[in-house]
Amino acid sequence: VQLQASGGGLVQAGGSLRLSCEVSGIPFNSYKMAWYRQPPGKEREMVAGIGSGGRTSYSDSAKGRFTISRDNAENTVHLQMNSLKPEDTAVYYCNTRLDDWSRSYFGPGTQVTVSS
Repeated sequence: VQLQASGGGLVQAGGSLRLSCEVSGIPFNSYKMAWYRQPPGKEREMVAGIGSGGRTSYSDSAKGRFTISRDNAENTVHLQMNSLKPEDTAVYYCNTRLDDWSRSYFGPGTQVTVSS
């Protein structure tokens, strides 16, 4: 299983970034997808998730600013991040898993830095 994330970088506060994660090696349509992040010195936390049927969920900090979407034809999940804040600075990780967590995989992560 491979997850390849892209789209991270440096942006000023108030700006936007779009993260993408391409997945291979699994039946993509059957897996939930999510984005996690790990700020410096803190634990990893879930930011947004999307089920195989398209149902989405968001952390309180992401609601209203971030949008997760998936393209089953391209085996790709996206995270559109708007109105970015310095506290959004973190390494962002793509995750794919089955409903019962029997299989769960993380990608290598992509750095997002938001300057004030």
